[in-house]
Amino acid sequence: MAMSSIRSALARVLIAPKLRAPRRFAATAAAGDTQPERVAAEMVRYALGGAVRRSSPEEAMWILEQGASNLQGGGEGSAEAVGMLMLAMSTLLYRSGRRQDAMEKLKATQQVAPSAAFRVAAWEALMGLHMEAGQEISYSVSPNDSVDLSIKDGSKWSDQDHLKFRVNAIKGLIALLNGETESAAQLFADGCRDFAGRGKHQTESADVSYGEYLHCVGDFPMATQVYEGVLEAARMEDKSGNLLTAANMIPEEVSLGATCSYGQLLSHSGKFGEAEDYLTRALQKAEEQFGANHPKVGIVLTCVARMYKLKAKSEGSSSIMVQEGLYRRALEVLKAPSINSEGTNKHLDWRDIISLARGEYAELLLIQSNRKAEGERMKEWAEGAWRNRRLTLAQALDFSEPSNPTIVVDTRIGRIL
Repeated sequence: MAMSSIRSALARVLIAPKLRAPRRFAATAAAGDTQPERVAAEMVRYALGGAVRRSSPEEAMWILEQGASNLQGGGEGSAEAVGMLMLAMSTLLYRSGRRQDAMEKLKATQQVAPSAAFRVAAWEALMGLHMEAGQEISYSVSPNDSVDLSIKDGSKWSDQDHLKFRVNAIKGLIALLNGETESAAQLFADGCRDFAGRGKHQTESADVSYGEYLHCVGDFPMATQVYEGVLEAARMEDKSGNLLTAANMIPEEVSLGATCSYGQLLSHSGKFGEAEDYLTRALQKAEEQFGANHPKVGIVLTCVARMYKLKAKSEGSSSIMVQEGLYRRALEVLKAPSINSEGTNKHLDWRDIISLARGEYAELLLIQSNRKAEGERMKEWAEGAWRNRRLTLAQALDFSEPSNPTIVVDTRIGRIL
């Protein structure tokens, strides 16, 4: 798109005296229906929605930056409007593969955002990116470790239960990654049942985290209820306008995550027809949102391959060629390093998923007499790269032992819970 066209579009949203937020932003507009917020909502829609497919990320970022500059100090609602735009900037940076820059933008948003809701949204996304990057973090970390979360009317974030739920859900997710299941149970028990699956207060990402916790500990009925609640909320048009989210916690990522996790749960429940349906939907979502060669596609492909493995074991059949093709494609999309490379990169992206996919692939090779040597090398690589604190790679690979923990692949953060 030509720069003149972008400037014209920016001018239209800044000067329109009676600009109304589109239907998809109804939830946000109802929360604070000021002119600056309506303008910001329209600009976010333009930069992150359909228009971005016709323009470069640089042009989309220019729109958001100019909007933040022009709306700064513009009266009632302007601080909230700038907060929306900064969250959107972090999302755009993340989509462009600039994770560290997205994290810096989220830190800046925490410092200047006008209310607890914005600060929690920025912190939620920041922790999501830390988890995706495989960085060491403790569940004891809190939004108010870096900023004062008091809001304009003098109340605290802890007095707002839906914000507390979002914070506890992220902490619980971190605890699961750290193998601290009892701590995760305490965090998720605090108010989660009051909000999960209801599609209110912009807690859908927290709902998914709670559903994954229930899934991991074997409470399939409650996990089903939570996942289905999230997916139902995602089908409602006015829920797609959640502007108080960013990076890998935005509604599109949440919908993909819920769809894939529910597909995994159906697979673990032996409902393979339904599992295939939901995992196919997840694959389509990932390809539509990110493109066929994005790592998120590789993550979903790994889940699809695992579903076929479990189905084959359950039915006493074989789908070696299908599984091998899926694992090979997943590893290709994830840009897995060669198994013959020296050592394993300490900061390898998507380490969890690559290790799991390699371990599963190795098992397929080991049962083929002419490929055992390759399988042994692949297995050795996977075991060396595995870093999960909750279970061993052997436990993750073994579906036949009921005492083994259930694992869930979270597409939002690209990690194994």
